[in-house]
Amino acid sequence: MFNAIVSADTLQSTLDSVSVLVDECKIHLEDDGLEIRAVDPANVGMVDLSLSAAAFESYETDGGLIGVNLSRLEDIAGMADSDQLIHLELDEETRKLHIAIDGLEYTLALINPDSIRQEPDLPDLDLPARIVLEGRDIDRAVKASDMVSDHIELGVDDTEEVFYVDAEGDTDDVHLELTVEDLIDLTAGEASSLFSLDYLKDMNKAIPKDAEVTIELGEEFPVKLHFEIAEGQGQVTYMLAPRVQSD
Repeated sequence: MFNAIVSADTLQSTLDSVSVLVDECKIHLEDDGLEIRAVDPANVGMVDLSLSAAAFESYETDGGLIGVNLSRLEDIAGMADSDQLIHLELDEETRKLHIAIDGLEYTLALINPDSIRQEPDLPDLDLPARIVLEGRDIDRAVKASDMVSDHIELGVDDTEEVFYVDAEGDTDDVHLELTVEDLIDLTAGEASSLFSLDYLKDMNKAIPKDAEVTIELGEEFPVKLHFEIAEGQGQVTYMLAPRVQSD
């Protein structure tokens, strides 16, 4: 059983956070909210999301697991204005999701969860550097780097206590430095890793510009990005594997 009412804005931001990496996913219906974890087909980018029951206007479930086509569900949610409410109800017999938005009713066929890519384990990484900054700073770094290259280096200078971004193209380069004064917080540690800009661009689309984003970095380790959605009632973690540098 699953019966919930949620604002369109909350549902859209939840779906956006996952759909930047995958087209379909499993949604765990827990007593205290929804949980989604997925990895892209290339095993490069991962998302781990939780949305508390408190983020809903009403939320009832006795638990379970459903598989959804994210693009189709996003299209439906996109029919609503951001301040409208969306009613979601699972039909146990037909295994379809009934969606109602201000008189508009839609029935979405669900996917067999067993046919969806297996959920990844979330690696327990103890990364030495931790940077807290605004989403708009990530947006600026990603957009600037995209002008010159298809990869991006994220790093921390432990001595200078600076978070830096480097992108090197065939002819042009981009370098951005953010000091302790520019950041919300910085735990300095030697860290430098190269990443695919395509993945970071996709993740950046889902990160609110006014969000407080925590980045965890190491030396040629995956990067972890954490931020909140739904006014703090939802948490998103992205993990991106480093790009292997060939000599």
